[in-house]
Amino acid sequence: MKRAAKDAEHSSRRINRRALVLGGSQMAFAAMLGWRMQSMQVEQADDFRLLAEENRINVRLIPPTRGLIFDINGIPLAENEQNYRIVLRREDAGDVDLVLRRLARLMPIDPEVIARVRDEAVNRPAFTPVTVLERVDWDQISMINVNAPALPGITAEVGLSRSFPRGADTAHVVGYVGPVSDYDLGKIDNPDPVLRIPRFQIGKTGVEAKLEDMLRGSAGNQHIEVNNLGRVMRELERQEGDPGADIQLTVDAELQSYVEARLEDQSASAVVIDLASGDLRAIASAPSFDPNQFVRGISVANWRALNDNPFRPLASKAVQDAYPPGSTFKMVTLLAALENGDVGPEDTVYCPGFTNVGGTRFHCWRARGHGNINLHESLKQSCDCYYYEVSQRVGIDKIAEMARKLGLGIRHDIPMSAVRPGIAPDHAWKRETRGEAWRIGDTVNASIGQGYVLATPLQLAVMAARLATGHEIKPRLVHSVNGVIQATGLGDTLGLNENMLRRVRQSMYDVVNHQRGTAYGKRFNADGMRMAGKTGTSQVRRITPDERARGVTRNEDLPWQRRDHALWVNFAPFDTPRYAVAVVVEHGGGGSSAAAPIGRDITLQALYGGAPPLDVYPGNVRDEIATQQDRIRNRLSAGSTTRDRA
Repeated sequence: MKRAAKDAEHSSRRINRRALVLGGSQMAFAAMLGWRMQSMQVEQADDFRLLAEENRINVRLIPPTRGLIFDINGIPLAENEQNYRIVLRREDAGDVDLVLRRLARLMPIDPEVIARVRDEAVNRPAFTPVTVLERVDWDQISMINVNAPALPGITAEVGLSRSFPRGADTAHVVGYVGPVSDYDLGKIDNPDPVLRIPRFQIGKTGVEAKLEDMLRGSAGNQHIEVNNLGRVMRELERQEGDPGADIQLTVDAELQSYVEARLEDQSASAVVIDLASGDLRAIASAPSFDPNQFVRGISVANWRALNDNPFRPLASKAVQDAYPPGSTFKMVTLLAALENGDVGPEDTVYCPGFTNVGGTRFHCWRARGHGNINLHESLKQSCDCYYYEVSQRVGIDKIAEMARKLGLGIRHDIPMSAVRPGIAPDHAWKRETRGEAWRIGDTVNASIGQGYVLATPLQLAVMAARLATGHEIKPRLVHSVNGVIQATGLGDTLGLNENMLRRVRQSMYDVVNHQRGTAYGKRFNADGMRMAGKTGTSQVRRITPDERARGVTRNEDLPWQRRDHALWVNFAPFDTPRYAVAVVVEHGGGGSSAAAPIGRDITLQALYGGAPPLDVYPGNVRDEIATQQDRIRNRLSAGSTTRDRA
């Protein structure tokens, strides 16, 4: 009995301990449960309320602010303007087709736009916004906000859109922007995520395209809470990206606008170079186009009109079109011969109006010939036979070498689209490109800028600049990036004989200022300042012996596409050169009649910084110039009014 009592007492103690442990555990669990319930109900109530309402956090990219583009005087050439747009996010919309149908009942939407939005929504990540409409007004924004519950996934946003305040005047230089295409993405390794935002715009042509990486900047991001209807509840976190760099170009917007106006109604181009720095003050192609059309969405009709225009307004002729330079190339042939010692300044060549080479007759532009003619007269009167003879002495390889030294046949590094290198042909070039041997007739043709020789207006302006200064002038289009000045284009000396250069310059001076010069009628005397220049006319068709026998058909009697190109190069003032100019008028006829007057007027505009006084022109053209200045003034004034309204 005694042992039984002890066992009972021991068992009781064990039961009490177990009860105590169990009770303690239950109390601890209850306490933990109470704490957790309190935490969930009080401290985390907002978080769970968001989950209960199917709210979630989205991460969205913030497109960077695109850098601005200015002219040399700080005038905006490309800027950003506020743009209201309507976007759709598939992850919030649910039934995209239903949402788009509802939206279309509220405001007019082109069926093509709906199809495009549907495709982009399906092919892009669900969280990526798809732009439905851009440049919408405030009434449409209000309509979206009022009908938000019926339009899940549809939101109105404020963004920035590109604008080109100078319009067509700088279109070929600045270029334009457009939405990123699959083709664009395919050209880029590891593309920036911001490029995958539908309708995100990047540079397509010109400076906008060539300096895209600088101008674009880097994207930021934001964390936002949205409810089950897709409405933004609040922004949790925001990290701004880096804006793109601001670019200042060397172009003078006012001079550029004048040049475009002066080239009006022609298929032509012109380039102006500042000789102190190599800065491109104007680089114009006509006709032009309004780049704002491409940003806002160009219509099919307008696109066809641009593409079908025989004057090719979309082409940047100043850099991407290469022409036979005609007689503007004669300075190259002449300097090559002088430097090589193949001709002396007073050596003469007899010009009967033609030269026979290898059984082929090469004609001078003057059918009755120039008689005995020396270096100076050969340029002043542009005698072809002189260069036919001289070129055979020096050879094409030396001529091509001189051409490249003067800036022809090489691609100049400026941020514009499709900059061509032109052609300064020689023996090796013909073997590599044509698989043929060079012939003496090829040299004769090349000596006067025909045959295989091709040069862009930019290259011709560089050639004139190098002749004027004796330095390796390199064209510069970008003056500064975010205020950091870029290297100038004033290079080292060319290493040419200065005495020979002076003779060539003097001959170019007499082309304009001597009564027998081919551009005498295009001279000016501006406060003692005069220009030196050279005319050029390049054939685009072959003149047959039969046509020569009956008389060469005049340009004005030919269809436009078969007329000669008109060319002109010059520098001024002659004594202290400040500017070099090149002009090409496609199928314009003679260089002295079509291109030289344009070059003269552009040069005076650059020298005076505006319209020059009429008394700098010869008396017989002042009435014509006064009428022309009024026309251009009205055109520029109308363009300024349009820009102000925009």
